[in-house]
Amino acid sequence: MVTQFAKGIKHGIPIALGYLTVSFGFGISAVRAGLTTAQAALISASNLTSAGQAAGVTVIAEKGSLIEMAATQLVINLRYALMSLALSQKLAKSFSLPHRLAAGFGITDEIFAMASSQAKPVTPAYMYGMILISFIGWVTGTVMGAAAGSALPGPLTDAMGIMLYGMFIAIFIPAARQSRGILTVVLMAIAISLGLHFFVPALSGGFAVIISALIAATAGALLFPQSKEGDE
Repeated sequence: MVTQFAKGIKHGIPIALGYLTVSFGFGISAVRAGLTTAQAALISASNLTSAGQAAGVTVIAEKGSLIEMAATQLVINLRYALMSLALSQKLAKSFSLPHRLAAGFGITDEIFAMASSQAKPVTPAYMYGMILISFIGWVTGTVMGAAAGSALPGPLTDAMGIMLYGMFIAIFIPAARQSRGILTVVLMAIAISLGLHFFVPALSGGFAVIISALIAATAGALLFPQSKEGDE
């Protein structure tokens, strides 16, 4: 168990370093939205979802409803349920139901990718080590960013607040360059979002995200269906 836990920490260090930078931007965005450092840290400690947290802060800043918040999080984070189902095929026999529930809290895009790439079945100790170090990096970066956002001058925090958007760009550009379908879906989502912003100004940002994501994703699934080989 100790060896597997240490291996998980080792594999999670690059993830934690990446999270440290990304969550720094989230901390700044949270403070700009009116949250305190403690509130921003609590959000990061209880969610572990960069896209979901960014969208959630937008809903909070625009004083959206709880229904709007719930719908936004459902749409954005539904992929984690699919990742968990896929990862269940890689788990060792020692992964009992309590272990599955505990590890499910820490499933993120990067942790899922790392765990799925392992040649041998993944043990609970390995997952806990990788989740723990990644959790520390995510929350620490959030606290640092929120503290910096509270202390630094307004123009500087405004400039640093773009870090989170830079993270999103870094995520989809490599995939869009390799897949015409992904590129089309991204451009479609951008076009829909801009159209809603200019032609339906009364619509809140949270619902605009939901509508853009649903329409673009549905169109992408219909126009660019994955082959059986691609699914595998």
